[in-house]
Amino acid sequence: MSKIEQTNTAHAPGLDRILVLELARVTEAAAIAAAQHRGRGNEKAADKAAVDAMRRELGRVEIRGTVVIGEGEMDEAPMLYIGEKVGTGEGPEVDIAVDPLEGTTICAKAMPNALAVLAIAERGGLLHAPDMYMNKIAIGPGYPEGIVDLDATPADNLHALAKAKGVPVQEIMACILDRPRHAELIRAVREAGAGVQLIPDGDIAGVIWTTDPRETGIDIYMGSGGAPEGVLAAAALRCIGGQIQGRLMPMKDEERERAETMGITDINRKFKLEDMASADVVFSATGVTDGSLLRGVRLRGDFAETETVVMRSKTGTVRRIRSTLRNVGTRFV
Repeated sequence: MSKIEQTNTAHAPGLDRILVLELARVTEAAAIAAAQHRGRGNEKAADKAAVDAMRRELGRVEIRGTVVIGEGEMDEAPMLYIGEKVGTGEGPEVDIAVDPLEGTTICAKAMPNALAVLAIAERGGLLHAPDMYMNKIAIGPGYPEGIVDLDATPADNLHALAKAKGVPVQEIMACILDRPRHAELIRAVREAGAGVQLIPDGDIAGVIWTTDPRETGIDIYMGSGGAPEGVLAAAALRCIGGQIQGRLMPMKDEERERAETMGITDINRKFKLEDMASADVVFSATGVTDGSLLRGVRLRGDFAETETVVMRSKTGTVRRIRSTLRNVGTRFV
């Protein structure tokens, strides 16, 4: 993707740029651990391996971190749970959002676009989103603010985007998770004249694809997925550009109560990009399986080859990193 090949080495205070590269090591470790379970049909084993590796590497990073988007509540997840403190206890105080294995099913089936994902922000810079569904709409950079809206019809959004892009709506492609709940949305998109690319999982990558439609063929992301993934996607867009809106979709009273305990008193609130990811944000993703965004891990004897994209909002830095790491017995370095 041409946009992700940019590099701007300007320095800004706050999150140190050395820390930016340390986060790449964290997602590399999670991706390598998950990659050893590719195609084996065991989603839980792949996810556990990624979680264990990410938690171990986060413990080596000089931060005072608090997990605000994680693997669940403390009683649901043994590590990387919401509220867990990570890092060495020295360095900047940060909020952390993690998805050690975005796409557990696609990893277990060795399908494209599984990622290890991490975002950090200065304290208070990430929305504390509960683990529930979120309805989302996202587009890439270069469009007037508000050109698409979560409350507009699919047809209105697609025609507005086509007009802004200067193309017929037939040239617009929407990315949507392949779920039964999206049957009506898919029908509406096609009736409006646009195309639909269905994905089995991995809506963080689906949102990022909108930032470079010439390479990915994706102009807009639509539909519901996990709220934590929505925050991580917003963190990426804050760095690389674009627009996203989301609204929580609680399915039961317990989810409404959980949202309220996390500070969300208006369950119908429409969150915009700046509501989900603000301040200085760093986003890192490493490919687990090959995909449109990143190449997957290559395991070659005692060595592992990885590809990672690391982005920072304050400096506009976007780095694509290819690494070769050696297995020293307990970890790849």
